[in-house]
Amino acid sequence: MAMVEIRDARKVFDGGFEALRGASLDIEEGEILALLGPNGAGKTTLISAICGITQPTSGTIAVGGHDVVKDYRAARNLVGLVPQEVNLEPFEKVWKTVRFSRGLFGRKPDDALLERILRKLSLWEKRGATIKSLSGGMKRRVLIAKALAHDPRVLFLDEPTAGVDVELRRDMWDTVAELKREGVTIILTTHYIEEAEALADRVAVINRGQILLVEDKDALMARMGRKTLRIELDEPVAEIPAGLSDYGLRLEDDGRVLVYDYDTSAERTGIARLMGALAAEGIVVRDVATSQNSLEDIFVGLVHDGQEEEGVA
Repeated sequence: MAMVEIRDARKVFDGGFEALRGASLDIEEGEILALLGPNGAGKTTLISAICGITQPTSGTIAVGGHDVVKDYRAARNLVGLVPQEVNLEPFEKVWKTVRFSRGLFGRKPDDALLERILRKLSLWEKRGATIKSLSGGMKRRVLIAKALAHDPRVLFLDEPTAGVDVELRRDMWDTVAELKREGVTIILTTHYIEEAEALADRVAVINRGQILLVEDKDALMARMGRKTLRIELDEPVAEIPAGLSDYGLRLEDDGRVLVYDYDTSAERTGIARLMGALAAEGIVVRDVATSQNSLEDIFVGLVHDGQEEEGVA
């Protein structure tokens, strides 16, 4: 049984806007899932439905086997949520803020656990500081500490490093990796594609309320991530010679560059044969350069393809 099970979840708001349109997804225990999608894709609505903040109009969602509607308390006790917005009481101290969050879930005081959490997040020295005195990055850490205070088994991170500097972002990546090692299931939404590449085990792409794809990150990169060879010519050509028609080449930069896409996982890339064919056609190569498709390229392509299927320009 998956830790989070989503079956045909739909959410229609007043006025008829359909934020979720039959989303289905299984999230396994102890994995990090990156949930990617453009603004308005349904990411926050889906998270809100799983966390019990909003109820799905139809379909079912379960956390740890507990239905989020029928068995709300049991499901919610398993979940920690780090929201995108920093909404903290500015004059409260860090320690009391985190301690209070644990109490909200009816858990008995456990100062030793809270100390471990604060030390893990480099907040222990700030435990007596007021929230308003903290930097933006430290406030984000307090949000994570609050979410972890009741020892959840599922942690949602909604844009956790938005507005955080690069160094602090890397520190938080280390924290997320450590939580995974402890068996916490983590669902991450992010606009930083490199964050998904660095952390995720699997990637789910959502757009217009539908899950377009769920796949192992490395398999996705291997299946869809292709390399591109750009061949700069010594002299421009008006068109691709007939002898090169089998290579699927594209002509760019006013005939000065030939572009060749190839699969890095294939037994043969065809590059050596292509170079021989260029020489046979009397085409002199000035320079070559390769580039690897990133997860961002794949993501943009999936979203674009999904919009084209719906007739969206």
